[in-house]
Amino acid sequence: MRTHISIFASGSGTNAEKLLSYFSEHPVISVNGVFTNKENAGVRDIAKNYGVPVYYYPNPVFEEGLEILSKLQEIKTDYIILAGFLRKIPENLIAAYADKIVNIHPSLLPRHGGQNMYGKRVHEAVKASGDQQTGITIHLVNEEYDKGRILDQFACPVSPEMTVDDIAATVQTLEHNYYKTTIEKLIQDV
Repeated sequence: MRTHISIFASGSGTNAEKLLSYFSEHPVISVNGVFTNKENAGVRDIAKNYGVPVYYYPNPVFEEGLEILSKLQEIKTDYIILAGFLRKIPENLIAAYADKIVNIHPSLLPRHGGQNMYGKRVHEAVKASGDQQTGITIHLVNEEYDKGRILDQFACPVSPEMTVDDIAATVQTLEHNYYKTTIEKLIQDV
């Protein structure tokens, strides 16, 4: 029996593309949809290149959640995977997909997490704090920003001469290498 995952993304889709590629010929896991809250998100074209349906809903629809939940159930989604999705997941989706919504955060939580801590802001905070390491945290989503159960963390060193862009590039390499396999492990070990 196949497991269907839906990807939620708001931006260019670099992480989504790695997931779409990895799961495109997977024996038991497939991507059944990409959901976005941005009409012009780059992830739309990436999904279409993989033949995966794209579902666009404006922010108020995502905040309310019922229409999204209905579509997820209609396409038989088993897991929701966040890949640069910049909206808080509504409680009705969290309840319907308890322990089945996965997020990736670009730091070693609990450091540099919480509301409005995403993307470059996180890397700027890492640089400003003088942290000697950073990395990624792959975690389940609950009602609080970046507080869900941690599935795995992967670290990389930070040196004083690294710029914010250097830190971002290093962290993105970790994201591209480990997000897909951590998702696969979660689904196949259940």
